[in-house]
Amino acid sequence: MEFSTYIKGTDELSIAELLEIFKLRVSVFVVEQNCPYQEIDDQDDNARHVFLKADNKIVAYARIIEHIDGINISFGRVLVAPNYRQHHLGHELVSATLAEIERSAPKRSIKIAAQNYLENFYQGFGFIPVSDVYLEDDIPHLDMLLTK
Repeated sequence: MEFSTYIKGTDELSIAELLEIFKLRVSVFVVEQNCPYQEIDDQDDNARHVFLKADNKIVAYARIIEHIDGINISFGRVLVAPNYRQHHLGHELVSATLAEIERSAPKRSIKIAAQNYLENFYQGFGFIPVSDVYLEDDIPHLDMLLTK
């Protein structure tokens, strides 16, 4: 499968891209995971959006944001569209996200709130757990850190 990688600030997205991103995020994080919460939030205002497109559709997505601690940078809302989950796009997406962070914030450590079942996946990129498992919206998470 061929795909293209895009990295854009919120103000650089077309209205169609922004709507497609929001629809996909709500579909996965609110509907599929049965988790009612404010999915579209103020962090979208200044986010960098990393997405992969295939067949002229967004098939994988992540957003880069400032971490709430004000020290680290973070990324989240990592998803692969349901029909594309067997294509190993998660690795490509996280690799592109890490490359963008290295380009734009080369000296900053990266702290994420990872779903617990993805701990080994993120360890493959060099992240280490820095918290116990906790529930966020009834889903087990843990904080992970990639230091520079």
